[in-house]
Amino acid sequence: MPKHTYTNSLINETSPYLLQHAHNPVDWHAWNAETLELAKKENKLILISIGYSSCHWCHVMEHECFEDEEVAAIMNQNFINIKVDREERPDIDQVYMNAVQLITGKGGWPLNCITLPDGRPIWGGTYFPKKNWINALTQLAELYAKTPEKAIDYAEKLTEGVKNSNLISFNNTTEGFTTEDLKSSVTEWKQTMDFDLGGRIGAPKFPMPNNYQFLLRYAIQAKDNEILNYVNTSLTNMALGGIYDQIGGGFARYSVDKKWHVPHFEKMLYDNGQLVSLYAEAYQATKNELYKNTIYQTLQFIEREQTSSEGAFYSSLDADSNNKEGKLEEGAFYVWRKEELKLILTADFELFSDYYNVNNYGFWEHDNYILIRKDNTSQILKNHSISIEELEEKVTSWQKILLKKRNKKDKPRLDDKSLTSWNALMLKGYINAYTVFNEKHFLDVAIKNATFIYTKQLQENGNLNHNYKNGKSTINGYLEDYATVIDAYIALYEATFNEMWLNTAKQLTDYTFDHFYDTERAMFYFTSNEDPNLITRKMEIEDNVIPASNSIMARNLFKLSHYYSNSYYLKVSKQMLANVKDRTQKYGSGYSNWLQLMADFSRDYYEIAISGENAFEKLHELNENYIPNKLIAGSTKNSKLPLMEGRYNESETYIYICVDGACQLPVSDPKKALNQLKITF
Repeated sequence: MPKHTYTNSLINETSPYLLQHAHNPVDWHAWNAETLELAKKENKLILISIGYSSCHWCHVMEHECFEDEEVAAIMNQNFINIKVDREERPDIDQVYMNAVQLITGKGGWPLNCITLPDGRPIWGGTYFPKKNWINALTQLAELYAKTPEKAIDYAEKLTEGVKNSNLISFNNTTEGFTTEDLKSSVTEWKQTMDFDLGGRIGAPKFPMPNNYQFLLRYAIQAKDNEILNYVNTSLTNMALGGIYDQIGGGFARYSVDKKWHVPHFEKMLYDNGQLVSLYAEAYQATKNELYKNTIYQTLQFIEREQTSSEGAFYSSLDADSNNKEGKLEEGAFYVWRKEELKLILTADFELFSDYYNVNNYGFWEHDNYILIRKDNTSQILKNHSISIEELEEKVTSWQKILLKKRNKKDKPRLDDKSLTSWNALMLKGYINAYTVFNEKHFLDVAIKNATFIYTKQLQENGNLNHNYKNGKSTINGYLEDYATVIDAYIALYEATFNEMWLNTAKQLTDYTFDHFYDTERAMFYFTSNEDPNLITRKMEIEDNVIPASNSIMARNLFKLSHYYSNSYYLKVSKQMLANVKDRTQKYGSGYSNWLQLMADFSRDYYEIAISGENAFEKLHELNENYIPNKLIAGSTKNSKLPLMEGRYNESETYIYICVDGACQLPVSDPKKALNQLKITF
């Protein structure tokens, strides 16, 4: 007797999300040429359902609708049903998310879209309870059977809307970028900032790493203490809050409340990679020990839970896991009951409950507590007559004990595919952590991951693949893969002076010009010209939780133009920024990575070249300082890199500081070099 009543064609896929649906009664197909041809052949509407493995509401809709035989019968009779993992196929997700946003004014996952047999959308939405879903599908099937011309009319108008949305025009104005532009953008942005609790006003609260990276830089360079306090409030409350796993390290996707207390418990690689970079820069600028501890603990979590033996990083951990009753429940793995904590911690419970707020402050639901800290360590020391050293020792001990205890619970599902772009974001996190703390282990992990990308995901013809699972590299890469890898490889060069990483970054950049660039608009498409066509080819412009691939590319081009004295790269970078300038002024939080580039163009940008036997020693001393408007080149021997040529001296290590091709006299003392940088801004 078979173990499963139903098995569909998703059983042949590798995506954990698709495999979760392989035993639904719905006759699911993967997105491929055969499936699309089948829809045309049978003249059936296509039902495209998009989600990802750690998505809580995707699981809910699966249970209510896709596991239900009544629903499955309607879907199978009237539609060709396609399941898409949005993380594997962000290109498909972009197009149909755009369509659903035009239909409903909002988006999210699960994302469900009904299309004509040729893929042009006619209707869509996000989560549907069973009754609503049946009603909608029945009406759509009837519409297409009785009045197909109406469905075609809807599709034509909607497809036109999708094609025209977010289109960027070439900006012919040649005006430059100024610090006043940055100020006006931040002034507008302030209206949405929660200065008391951090983040954006209201709930839910998402950690948006690039927003804070830009605002940290802006605050320091513009001497804006209000913004600096806002950044520190945000970072402190995130690190102390329930959104951060106080026992195991790592950040959850977002908090459902406005205080950062109650997380949506899924843990995503891209969040944690970027947050490590953010906290590293914030530590560099503030020397706040909380930020350092947060980085170290988060990287321990990544190595423990989300790293393969090949040095690749896994994608995510689910929000849901089985509770004690064996039922799937959000957050079951992470929350604690007071009674179990008393049994585990015995005499330490009172101190522990003060430190982690096992009280009304940390209470969640069903007798469960989320461990949350307050910024009140000095008060705890006083109340419990304990020294800071003793408290820190106890905290370390509690974390070990509770981590061991927690690991006996049913663990959240792991999405063990490795995505190139997300790996590059985590790689950059490790490089930034190494740069700031000079911790060799961080560099070792970084080099192993960078080598994984280079040997497994970079193909012989120069393209990157997007996905890696079960030893197989698949799916032609998207612009986000190239942009993030180029960015990470530039950073790795700056940390190691190994020119292979910089040269590979340049080769990948030239590949993107050949396969992604639109000369008419001076922007890059999200998909390669070698990919099969969807209903339209999109450009990713707006910075979200991950910055837009175009903004990352524009910043890469700016840096590489300096390394290689390449005026074309600089011209394209400047034009890309000019194309979005108006948008940056109205909506800073959606263009914060573009604003980083604007900050590079609007102030002195320093080229720091270090040449000589003791280059690394001097590099580490410089890296103790927060200098956002700089790039670093270096070598311990002769180098033909344009920035390094003719600068090697056998008997002395020199630091060269240059701006726009004008260089100051070389110095051997890093402190003198810092004076040349005018770090007071």
